Formats: sequence, structure tokens, C-alpha cells
Amino acid sequence: MLTKLAMTGFKHRWRDYLVLFSGLIMSSAIFYMFEALATNHDFLKQNTGISMIGMIFQFGSVLLTIITLVYISYANSFLLSMRKRDYGLFMLVGARKSKIGQLIWLETLLVGISATLIGIILGTALTAGISQILINSLGLELHHLAAWYFPAAAVTLLLYVGLFLVAGLFNLIALTKTPALKLLHSNDQPNRPQIKPARQLIEIIVGLISIAIGYWSMGHLKQLQLMGIGIALVTIVLGTYLLFNAIFVWLMIALKRLPVANRGLNGFTLSQLSFRIRNYTKMLSIVAMLFALALGAITVGMGFHSQIPLMTNSNNAYDLGLVNTTKSEQQQIAALKPKTNITYHFKADKKTVYYQASEFNQHPFTTIEVQDKAQLSYKTVHNNAAQIKKSGFNYQLMQLQSGSMEAGTPVFLSSAAYQKLAQPEQRLTIFTTNDVVQHRAALKRLAKAHFHTTDVTNFGGRYASYVMVNSMYSGLEFMGMFLGIAFLAMLASCLMFKILSGADADKHRYAMLAKIGTTKHQLRSAIDKEIAVLFILPGIVGIVHVLFGLQMFKIIMITSPYTGIWLPFLIFAVLYLLYYLITVNIYRRIVLQ
Repeated sequence: MLTKLAMTGFKHRWRDYLVLFSGLIMSSAIFYMFEALATNHDFLKQNTGISMIGMIFQFGSVLLTIITLVYISYANSFLLSMRKRDYGLFMLVGARKSKIGQLIWLETLLVGISATLIGIILGTALTAGISQILINSLGLELHHLAAWYFPAAAVTLLLYVGLFLVAGLFNLIALTKTPALKLLHSNDQPNRPQIKPARQLIEIIVGLISIAIGYWSMGHLKQLQLMGIGIALVTIVLGTYLLFNAIFVWLMIALKRLPVANRGLNGFTLSQLSFRIRNYTKMLSIVAMLFALALGAITVGMGFHSQIPLMTNSNNAYDLGLVNTTKSEQQQIAALKPKTNITYHFKADKKTVYYQASEFNQHPFTTIEVQDKAQLSYKTVHNNAAQIKKSGFNYQLMQLQSGSMEAGTPVFLSSAAYQKLAQPEQRLTIFTTNDVVQHRAALKRLAKAHFHTTDVTNFGGRYASYVMVNSMYSGLEFMGMFLGIAFLAMLASCLMFKILSGADADKHRYAMLAKIGTTKHQLRSAIDKEIAVLFILPGIVGIVHVLFGLQMFKIIMITSPYTGIWLPFLIFAVLYLLYYLITVNIYRRIVLQ
């Protein structure tokens, strides 16, 4: 009988359960996606040159576990709040508390385990799909990447089932020890914020000191090593929560006392935010951390992506050098529409390569002269025969010869002296496209056809440099972009769940406003402002965290992590705005019927 009543309640509130269920599915899917990288030690070892990358991911797992713990705690309280009234009615009609306890336990476990299993399946699909998109679009070279990874699935399932076992026990104790009348009226008791100046001042001071310590440790990661990451993990999470908990409550009450609160529906909007203020502080702290993680990961990923062409272009001025090209290869080169396409004739013995000086005087050879240790500041120099002979960068010409001739010594002869040599004449064709990254697929086919291998140690030029640099940074670039997308999806899930979980209860409030003559435009404006606050506050905190957090990556990035930072920030802002508009639209449809 109780099971039938429970199912009836479930059907009656299926929309609320759908919000809860979808949020938990997305949460477990994102956790699996992270663990699919964090627990895959072969992937981490093969695709990064950072010895402590495994420990970094372990710290990341701890942080994500903390976020997951708070998220499930909030989801469980939402599930509890939906069922309090129903269980109170069951008690009033004579149901035994032991039976209700069993029902609570089973319901919590059923929701948690089923959401987790579906989340793992979704996470596997997302890992495969996002990985393939990133690999194809960015031209990455990755090894040992697995969309389905059993250890990741096991960790996700054990964590979520364990948390829901604890949550089920908590629900059982909380409901069976609460009087039936209190359960019936639980949803009518607002969580009114109260200002406690001394306590809030202490929270603000401790929060600011904690965040300052976290920022300092990230800026001195070279000296602190792994300890710095651990310090930042604890202090920034703690400081973010304390600041939100102290400042947000004070801010809402202070704004309600200002004259602006009496304009239009501003007072109603502030009251809406104040109504569930304690729950907002926890969720907004999570969202702020996820915002920082997502934006930081995408920024770093794009930073590594921008380094690849810079390092590629600093090694040679030409994409490839091909000896004795066939007609088909010449057509392939022409199809690339090269900016430069030069053919030098040469004769060679075992130790020396002889060129005609007149050809270099007519078509100067361009060298790249590096000007700093990072190999990112360089200048191009056009050399005639005499200049290339004296240049310390003439090895770049021999790199393009490839094979056994790469180690030879270049000698530049007059046409008469060159003609007297008995060795057979050969041709070296060198060319430069406008973008080696853009033409990487065509260059790969051309190199494979000519050298009969894709091993870049067999040929030189910008394309070979690109392949080597790309293999070095592909893993880091992929991790940054992949995790950024994953954290952005979890951020969206958290905000969506928080906002929509209270939408059903807000319907009668907006209905009352409509009955007393409030226009739809005013109601929509109130919704826009309320949700905007929930987006803007964690966004500001997240941006500040990112700006300081990028200090960590100075030790592993050749360029400054702040170079071109406007682009990932702009992309993220557009996505964030788009998600805000979607959330507002869904919320309007629920409350403004």
C-alpha cells in the first residue's frame, strides 16, 4: 500500500523528480569523464611530460569529490523536501515509522543508483564524442585514450552509491524522528537570513586570508611543488564558501533597506533570493569553483594550442624538403598553393653536398634565427650563397635534405666548378605554405608518399617540427579543453538544478502577482534579475580565481599563460550568456503559465 502511495506521489511530482534525476545523471557523467583521465595512468604518462601530473589529477579528484559531496547533499535535501509532506500524511493515517523508513531508504537508493548507472553510460558516450571532436578539430596525437575505462566506472559507482547509502540513512533518521505535523508544514517555513555581525566579520576575515594564502601558493608553485596545490585546494575552497556565506546574506539584507528595493518588483526579487539564502550560498560556492575550473582549463588548453604554431615556426622557414620529387608530388605541392616554392640542384658524396651559388643568389635561402631561450622570439633572414655559408643557421638547409645527406657539409660552387663534378645531379624542392597546421593532413600524405614513413626523424622542416611539438603538447591541450567542457557542463547542471528545483514552489507567488495587476513584462524582468544575480556572483568570483590561478602554469608553459587570454574569456562569456538565456526561458515557462 505504501509503495502504491509513493508511486502516486512520484507521478504527481514527476517534473521535480525529472529535474533531480537529470541533475544527478549529469553530475555522475561529469565525474566519470574526469576519472576516465585521472585513473588512466598510461594515458597520463604517454601524453604529458610532467612527472607530477598524476598527483595533480589526484588533487583534482579530491576537489571534484568535495563538489560532488556538496552537490549530492543538496540533491538529497531537495528529495527530502519533496517527500516530507507525503510522509507526514502517511504517518497521520497510521503508517508505521519502520515501514516509512524502509520506503525512504529504498527510494533514495533507487534514485541514486539508477541515476549513477545512467550517468556512467552517458559519461562514456560524452567522453568518446568530445574526445573525437577535439582530436579531429585540433589535430591532436593521443595514446591510450579510452572512452570506457573500468576503474573510472568503479570509482564513480562506489563514490555515488556510498554517498547515497549515507544519504538514505540520514533521510531515515531525519524523517522518522520528526513529528508528522512538522513534516506537513515543512515547506511553509522560510529560511530567513539573520545578520550576526561578529560571526560574519570573522567569516569574511578568515575567508579573505584563506583565499590570499591559496593565491600565494599558486604563484609560488615552483618552490612549493605539490604542497602548493594541496594548500590552494583547501584554502580557496574554504575561503570561497566563507565569503559567500557571510557577504551574500549581508548583501541581500542591505539591498532591501535601500530605496532601490521599492522600485517595481525589486523588493520581490530580493525577497525571492533571501527566501532560500542558505542553500544559495552552498550552491553558488560550488558554481564559483566550477566556473574557475572550467574557464581556467579552457584558457590553459587554448594556451597550449597557441604555443604549437609558435614553436613550429621557430625551427625552420620551410614546411618540407623533398629530394627528386615526382610529377605527382609536384602537383600535390602546387595544390597547397605555397607562398614559396624553390628547387635547388645539388650533387653529393658521402660527406659533402655541393650547390650552385648562383641559384642561392637568385633565390635566397631563408633561415630562422632564434633570439631567446624560449625559442619563440626569432627573425627571418634571407641569405645568398656567401651569407648562408657564413651563417650559423645553415644547418636548417641540411635538415631539409633529410636522410644520410642531412649530416653533410654544404659547399657552394660556381657554375663551372659545379659542372666538373662527376656525381649525378639531384633536385631539392623546398616550399612554404601559409599555415602548416591548416595543411597538416595534406603534408602528412605527401611526406608518407615520399619518405614511405610518418616517422618525423626521417625528414625535417616545419611540418616535422609541428608533429614533434604537437605530440609533446597534445595531451595537455586535450586535458585542458576536455576538462573545461566537462566542468562547464557540471556548472550548468548545478545552476540548472538549483534554479529549477524551486520553480514549482514559485508558481503561486507569480500567480498572486499577476492577479493584483502585475504585467507580464514586469514578471519577466523580475525573473531575469533574480537569475542574473545567481549567474553574475559566482562568475565574478570564478574570474578572479582564474586570473590568480593561471600563475600555476608559468612553470610548464613557454609563453605566458595570460597571452591571448581575451579569446577563451570571450568564448566562455558567450557560452555562459547562452546558458543564462536558456535557464531564464525554462524558468519562465514553468512559473508563468
